[in-house]
Amino acid sequence: MYKGPSGMWSWLLHRVTGLGILLFLFVHIVDISMIGFGPRVYNESVLLFDSVIVRLLSLSLIAAVLFHSFNGVRIVLIDFWKKGARYQQTMFVVALVLAIVVFLPFAYVILIPKLSGVAMWFVQPILAHR
Repeated sequence: MYKGPSGMWSWLLHRVTGLGILLFLFVHIVDISMIGFGPRVYNESVLLFDSVIVRLLSLSLIAAVLFHSFNGVRIVLIDFWKKGARYQQTMFVVALVLAIVVFLPFAYVILIPKLSGVAMWFVQPILAHR
């Protein structure tokens, strides 16, 4: 059923995103369990989520969930629609495009608080010389 390069890429990306989502669930369980060590420890661990690296990891989680879900719909269509295998490459491209289009607003909302600080870091020296 999965013929051609798009089928293999889809297969690989579906497994990788699924494992990434599973890894996030384990990290989330550890994060929530920090409350058992008291409010101070929990509050300090939650402050970590404001860093740029963790924001980028959050974006990768969102990208993984979006692709995994759209590709999952594609797999269901291939399995239950008679013409699904014929259009699997087109549906793969549609799944990728949908994931990217839905991802962009999330990226903007998650990164803009940190990017505005980075932008000011570059702009302030320029403004100071005027």
